[in-house]
Amino acid sequence: MPAQDAPLCIDLDGTLIRSDLLAESALGLLARNPLYLFLFGLWLLRGRAYLKRRVAERADVDAALLPYDTRLLEWLRVEATGRRPIVLCTASDQKLAEAVAAHAGCFTTVLGSDGIRNLKGARKAEVLCELYGERGFDYAGDSRADLAVWKRARRAIVVNAGPGLAQKAQRLCELERTFPVERRPLRTWMKALRLYQWLKNLLVFLPLLAAHRLLDRTALAESLLAFVAFGLCASGTYLLNDLLDLNADRRHPRKRNRPFASGELSLFQGMAVMPLMIAVAFVLALGLSERFVLVLFGYLFLTLAYSFRLKRVVMLDVVVLAALYTVRIVAGTVAIHVSYSFWLLAFSMFIFLSLAMLKRYTELLSLMDSGERMAGGRGYAVDDLPLIQSLGAASGYISVLVLALYINSTASEVLYRRPHVLWLVCPLMLYWVSRAWVVAHRRQMHDDPIVFAVSDRVSLASLALVVLVVVGAV
Repeated sequence: MPAQDAPLCIDLDGTLIRSDLLAESALGLLARNPLYLFLFGLWLLRGRAYLKRRVAERADVDAALLPYDTRLLEWLRVEATGRRPIVLCTASDQKLAEAVAAHAGCFTTVLGSDGIRNLKGARKAEVLCELYGERGFDYAGDSRADLAVWKRARRAIVVNAGPGLAQKAQRLCELERTFPVERRPLRTWMKALRLYQWLKNLLVFLPLLAAHRLLDRTALAESLLAFVAFGLCASGTYLLNDLLDLNADRRHPRKRNRPFASGELSLFQGMAVMPLMIAVAFVLALGLSERFVLVLFGYLFLTLAYSFRLKRVVMLDVVVLAALYTVRIVAGTVAIHVSYSFWLLAFSMFIFLSLAMLKRYTELLSLMDSGERMAGGRGYAVDDLPLIQSLGAASGYISVLVLALYINSTASEVLYRRPHVLWLVCPLMLYWVSRAWVVAHRRQMHDDPIVFAVSDRVSLASLALVVLVVVGAV
């Protein structure tokens, strides 16, 4: 066979796409029904190829949304314009591989696992040699498992791997070219863990401030430990939520750039780090009290219920989001062993319900601008915008009403020498809530209203004024 006609064989997972089809399809099934996890174990007992076939039969993977390596794909399309056969050769199941090949439009042959034979490593090399002969093909791959194929290939193309793998491949055959890895692990992990979202966990300090125990070193240390425990648990659940939301995120104009949706981070790495972070969170929680462990478990349970099911139930999703914020205040209360404040919890539920609806309102505006009618995986339609706007604004105003009732109660007289000064907080809150909805209506709101609140100068100025008023009332 002439050199220019030698088949160019391309791996799929980690090479053509910056993801893994087995992980993609398995996570899609888990998002649909978590009980699939038990079936995965039973299917795996009959081999990886059998597992892949059973998952592929039930999976709904949109090949058009997968994170392709555009550098490699463009090169393949140039190569396909000549006489050279382009072969997709992958350990992923044949059904899913054919869907990817149909979308890419440059492959002449598709070779994948068939439910009995797992086409990986040495087995993949044997199949390629049977079809094209020893040293009769070129091969593009990304992992150590591909060394067995390069050992019997004519040329190697190394994709999304470090220089170490390229050097090993070059010792086995001629190295035709490389497509270097384009990832920034530390920065990307910080983005995936959403460390900026730890700002929400500052709510655990609210009971400390409300009880005027900020100078109590023991209580402050307990609040700090609660803050870290909630941060780790929240970051773990953010990872899980992103893993389960891959297809929905890829359809979103901004969420498509999230680390897992874009392929910047490995899905398998995410599945490994997620339970580790949650486990460490509970170890820290044990250092506080059994009651705090129960509160953290309740937060985790509610978050998992939201990730797997409740986020798709209209209106219940925003109530759950508001409850998750309020649970942080409950946790802060339990951590420092003080009594629950009815006023604080009521205010929290209403103000965060307003912010949760503000988040949905912003997402629907974005969908409407992109020409879509339904929010994927959410259950909302752009026709719901007026209703969400009215309910969200009303909830924000009710939170101010709760605050006013608190100021007028005997409860405020216990903690404040000049409780009447607190009345100044009400117009400040009314202004901030109203302005937030106006900003969202003008399409100037961040996807996350909390991020908007801590980055918006007017919001920060309003907060500073609230703090001055509270200090003046003490």
